[in-house]
Amino acid sequence: MAEGYQIRNQEAIHYLTFQVINWMDVFTRKAYRDILIDSFAYCRMYKDLNIHAFVIMSNHLHCILSSNTANLSGTIRDFKTYTAKAIIEEINLPGESRKEWMLGQMKYYGNNTKQNYQFWTHENHPVELFSNKFKDQKLDYIHENPVRAGIVEEPWEYIYSSARAYCDMKCILEIDCL
Repeated sequence: MAEGYQIRNQEAIHYLTFQVINWMDVFTRKAYRDILIDSFAYCRMYKDLNIHAFVIMSNHLHCILSSNTANLSGTIRDFKTYTAKAIIEEINLPGESRKEWMLGQMKYYGNNTKQNYQFWTHENHPVELFSNKFKDQKLDYIHENPVRAGIVEEPWEYIYSSARAYCDMKCILEIDCL
């Protein structure tokens, strides 16, 4: 891992990006997005993860996270490991028209790994959010992502984002507002 992209303060609030290998558009399917939502909810409930903001795009997700257990790196590792396995299992179910291509990509990128498949890239690019101005900047960036992508006109219209919670609307995932 590059020296500049490490979580040094495990208790601090961090902005992170998790991207699928080769920018594969996996999260165009609800089943795969729901695996992420369910895993986030589990980590929030059982691993004391604070989810301050998130957005799930077609091939990556941005989030602002912190940990009450001072083990943010461990929780992120567990989240990525579980979701990768669960999504690969889901891809293997009947009905995924892109199955061979997707598994071929994951096998190619996972060629030198223990599990033979790689779903997420190894980088998370954690950035510690040390000021309110920086937090607001990253929060806006996350919530504007679907608008910039042309998916919705207003941030709160996108269901797979925490923007709704910040507008006092029902959100698909309970979060810990900043």
